[in-house]
Amino acid sequence: MNGKDYYIPAAAMAVSLAFKLPALRHNWRDPLLRSVVALLTLAGAVFTFAAPPTIAAVNRWTGIVNVSAPLVYCLITAFSASCLVLMVNWRGGPPEQTRLVSRRWILGYSAVVLSLIMLFALGETPVERLRDFDTYYANTPYIGHMIALYLLAHCVAAVVMVVLCWRWSLQVRGWLRVGLVIIVIGYIFNLSYDATKMTAVVARWSGHDLDGLSTFAAPPLASLGALISAMGFVVPLVCQRLSDHWQTWATYRRLGPLWHEVQISAPSGTPSVQMPWWSAAELRVIQRESDIHDGFLHLGPYFDKDLGDGAYESAVAAGADEETARAVAEAAMVAAAVRARSADPDGKAIGEDDETVLDAADGPRDLLRISHALRHSPVVHAVRREVTA
Repeated sequence: MNGKDYYIPAAAMAVSLAFKLPALRHNWRDPLLRSVVALLTLAGAVFTFAAPPTIAAVNRWTGIVNVSAPLVYCLITAFSASCLVLMVNWRGGPPEQTRLVSRRWILGYSAVVLSLIMLFALGETPVERLRDFDTYYANTPYIGHMIALYLLAHCVAAVVMVVLCWRWSLQVRGWLRVGLVIIVIGYIFNLSYDATKMTAVVARWSGHDLDGLSTFAAPPLASLGALISAMGFVVPLVCQRLSDHWQTWATYRRLGPLWHEVQISAPSGTPSVQMPWWSAAELRVIQRESDIHDGFLHLGPYFDKDLGDGAYESAVAAGADEETARAVAEAAMVAAAVRARSADPDGKAIGEDDETVLDAADGPRDLLRISHALRHSPVVHAVRREVTA
């Protein structure tokens, strides 16, 4: 892998981080948001400082041969800890327990970072190695231990992430499950990275040469694993938001038949609220529900309870369940009231004391059922034809 193979993923992480920073500024106390920002920051840093051009530049700027090696190892270790902390906060639970588990992971991996720095300081790496540091110094006192320690810490984090995400994926559904499965796949690539690196290092310990596994096979596995894992964290958030947006527009569309039905009940001269084309779907749904409820108020004096009871019995006789039959009855009352209101343009019935209040006005779910019944129920169609005749 050349420099751009590292810098492109780093740039992708930087773009994602840029979108998250405004939210962090307004809600910096959110532990989940802080965990996401920490993960994106460390992931971008790992790709940036692991690139061979950056390795050479850091070694040259500091004047310490191979100082980039412990720097990259520490960043990888911190990134592993950030993944575990993010998973703990993402899954949630009692705040005290979440903070305790997160703190333990942070303290444990902080100890690993300090150990990596200490082992590098105790060892000697006189020859600069930009691509094969792991295998070249695998048998060097202290440096070999440093290499084994960072691989072990990374492997432990990968195993824990696979186990946690897989168990959690068996308990949830929808986009969250998809995201967790993607994370598992990404960390399987990370485990493959650990396996190839460790195989090459162990081969050096035993006097064999499998350096190609560490130098050429492992880096693409790590890059691919990081990108897939990042997708796993992003997919549930983005897709769930898109799904919610789609459901909101579906609700707006499904309320259409009922909304159009009650428009005739609006008094003449009443101004119609025009929503701008850029209005959010949620606002449009709220406005449509408000228009429907206003229509119910104007139709109140024309609701016929006996007609509704008859429609309810007809729906039950046709095999409808309780909720559907109630919605059919209320839809039949609406259809009849609209036509009665049309036959009373002067509103002589308004102000009578026998006003009926629809139970449907209590929630949008019932409104959806009434709207569906207005369009599809044979009982409502029959009532509409009878009242019209």
